[in-house]
Amino acid sequence: MDTHRDQVLKKAISGVLAIVLFTAVLAFAEVKQADKAGSWYPGTKAELSAMIKGYLSNAHPPEAKGEVIGLISPHAGYIFSAPVAAYGYKLLEGKDIKTVVIVGFNHKYSHPGVAVCDYEAYRTPLGEVPVDKEITDELIKQNPKIYPLKDAFADEQSTELQVPYTQELFHDYKIVVISIGEQNIENSRMLGDALYNVLKDKKDFVMIASTDMCHYLPYEQNNAVDRFTISVLEKFDPIGFYAASAAKGHELACGFGAVTAVMMACKKLGADKFVVLKHANSGDAISDRSRVVGYLSAAMVRSGDGEKAAAPAMQEENKMLTKKQKTDILKLARDTINMYLTENKKLQIKTDDPVLNQEMGAFVTLHERGQLRGCIGNMVGRGPFYLTVRDMAIEAATGDPRFTPVKPGEMKDIDIEVSALSPLEKITDPNLIQVGKHGVLVKRGARGGVYLPQVATETGWSREQFMDSLCAEKAGIPIDSWKTGKCDIYIFTADVFGEKEEGLKK
Repeated sequence: MDTHRDQVLKKAISGVLAIVLFTAVLAFAEVKQADKAGSWYPGTKAELSAMIKGYLSNAHPPEAKGEVIGLISPHAGYIFSAPVAAYGYKLLEGKDIKTVVIVGFNHKYSHPGVAVCDYEAYRTPLGEVPVDKEITDELIKQNPKIYPLKDAFADEQSTELQVPYTQELFHDYKIVVISIGEQNIENSRMLGDALYNVLKDKKDFVMIASTDMCHYLPYEQNNAVDRFTISVLEKFDPIGFYAASAAKGHELACGFGAVTAVMMACKKLGADKFVVLKHANSGDAISDRSRVVGYLSAAMVRSGDGEKAAAPAMQEENKMLTKKQKTDILKLARDTINMYLTENKKLQIKTDDPVLNQEMGAFVTLHERGQLRGCIGNMVGRGPFYLTVRDMAIEAATGDPRFTPVKPGEMKDIDIEVSALSPLEKITDPNLIQVGKHGVLVKRGARGGVYLPQVATETGWSREQFMDSLCAEKAGIPIDSWKTGKCDIYIFTADVFGEKEEGLKK
């Protein structure tokens, strides 16, 4: 029988073994070490903590009624950007945040998709914060183009510089660190969808989109560009922001893809307000104003009942154009056809709308008393979207070889439908095709064919029926080409809208 002394000794040994085991686990745990500490921001805990507290105490952001679920925050050296970044983080002061998702990009390391930080923890002079492995793993499962890649986070300021703010503000929380490689619209949309999927059932989270604004113009010129960018962002239209950025050669914000993805996710999660908190540039921190960099702090806010707001936000996020843009495009298509049929002239028109000026594929479909009357499109945008619609409208009315050309007297009985197409994405796994969501283009040698997403919806086809018909009937290639890898497969999505749906025709 154990004596009291034996029992005490056993407990002591057990405790020592537990400590040794815990220490061994920590020794083998992979921890991301900060690369910019001591250069871009202070390298000691005391100095870094004091600096962040000081900037937070001097930040007085405007009120943002509701729940802040997203921020835009800069990532330059703290003496330049921290006075601006503090405005966003100030809104989170005192909040019991459990999950912080940081979305940045790569300044130096190139990769095609979206990388997630799969370390166990992240260490800065303020200590270690654990990486949320559950959410990280869920993101990786969302899409093959989302993957773990440690090299994407080496010596990368866009993600690292956000971490110390969160450590100063929050306790008992975890982080998810993400880096977009190619900042294209496909990656932004993919990441926005993935973030929605992993966060839709979560509470007490915030997403941080890391970006600086316009780079290296003289002070006043830089501010003018940033004012334009802010005016676009305030519309809280992610596609519109991306299109405006693309139109300017992506010179509006270095993290445009990260911002687009976070905006998309926030809207799908019910955010309905975009609040600009603070703007400045490096010329406000130092005397040199000859070549400055702009910084913005902004918040995306879910006001009222977030769950009720989420449903319409999700529905809208799947669309590329606003209601007004759709109305303008449908009117353009009808006016174009009428002019061409009566005067044999193309409608000459211009628009300053950045979305309608984006290069985007489009199909125009005509129905006469419910029956197909013509459908012609261009899969790849080779000019402004609105001009593509204009040209395809003429082709649908007069150039579809399956039908005789439309006559002017028929137009009163015809309703017009337009499909705005996302860029093509080549895939090798047909299981990625989502029936009703994806349109598909197949190519084999000189032969090819395409079905819009609504084809599967209108016919009630399964994926196999959809692809068999596309290969055999539309492309004229062997029916099983899509299964055997004997053809190239491209997927895309479409924002489909018509005169009837938009209330322009009964």
